[in-house]
Amino acid sequence: MRAVELWSRSVSEPAWAGAFDWAGFADQAVALHATHRTLLRETVPAASRSAASDPGETRLRDLTAVEGEADAVDALVGEARRAIRLAGLAVATEETFLSWIRRFSLFRLRRLRLPGLRDFDPDAAAQYLDYLALERRVSPATQKQALNAMVFLARKVHGKDDFQIEFGRATAGARRPPTVLTQDEVRRIFAQLEDPWKLLCELMYGSGLRQSEALKLRVKDLDFGQATIQIHDAKGGKHRVVTLPRALEGRLQQHLDSIHARHRQDRAIGLGDAHLPQSLAKKYPNAASEWRWQWVFPAAKVCPHPRSSQNTSFHLHENSLQRQFKSAVDRACISKRATSHTLRHSFATHLLEAGIDIRTVQDLLGHADVSTTMIYLHVMTKPGAGAPSPLDLA
Repeated sequence: MRAVELWSRSVSEPAWAGAFDWAGFADQAVALHATHRTLLRETVPAASRSAASDPGETRLRDLTAVEGEADAVDALVGEARRAIRLAGLAVATEETFLSWIRRFSLFRLRRLRLPGLRDFDPDAAAQYLDYLALERRVSPATQKQALNAMVFLARKVHGKDDFQIEFGRATAGARRPPTVLTQDEVRRIFAQLEDPWKLLCELMYGSGLRQSEALKLRVKDLDFGQATIQIHDAKGGKHRVVTLPRALEGRLQQHLDSIHARHRQDRAIGLGDAHLPQSLAKKYPNAASEWRWQWVFPAAKVCPHPRSSQNTSFHLHENSLQRQFKSAVDRACISKRATSHTLRHSFATHLLEAGIDIRTVQDLLGHADVSTTMIYLHVMTKPGAGAPSPLDLA
């Protein structure tokens, strides 16, 4: 308020500034105390069982490395990585679990001062989960993610099946409805994008694809004759078939023609190999250079593989897509917190609004349970399957 007053009186000097009651407006201001409901959780901490009486001592423990901790943590993480890959879990799951296991191990060694990491301690896990909820104030979903990593560590790495973790479970309310764009907002965002980002986002919206599913598409996955797209190794290792939008066929074909021409030029100079999983490349040695295995949305540059050092092409990076989409949302002056994944939410909602049955939408999205798809019923422009208001029945 003081800044506005100074700016009004000395810079812009509007006609109303001199007559405005600045002092009376300032007197209405009330300071928010630490115990105010808006600030209470942020300003009044609740210490966990593992915290010392002196907060400074607790912080010093958390920051002070113990002897041999690096070797012990690395050994445990290595065992966990082996167990995760034997279980066939996704790469994202591997990264998440290993991150939690590493942080939990440091908590055991530094905060709790427990010797070694050779055995699983349910009480230590409980104290760590309490610490996350009370001191770190993480969301219930984040605490549950850490719990899943603890359970995997106990069962698959330490071989414990009979154990119980008694901790204060953070609870959440009902699931928040997803952010959904209107069809006009979708068009405004697309108008701010340029190819290949525009085509990529249109395909995500038109077929309900996840970001990773769209980026990892290969030429062989597109079937223009049947107007379908085959999605392989999606979330949970699942496969499904979705609709290829007829409205995009012409532009997709032109895009593929340009990529094909670039692929032939790369082949002429000894490049043009697309990255393939090691097992697949060993089974089909020539597949990497074949047109059908090329990325639909390849990156502009080739780069050496970290293991083989062979120059191969990769798909567009997800961070680049996120930056391009966020910039388009800002330029379109849309105030919603929209990401590229919002296109998938909008796809499902708009289909339900158009009268498509929910089981069909469930299959297109690849949801295992229809209850996951039902969340979109709450964000339709006509909620409740279009039931009218009683005031409109008269």
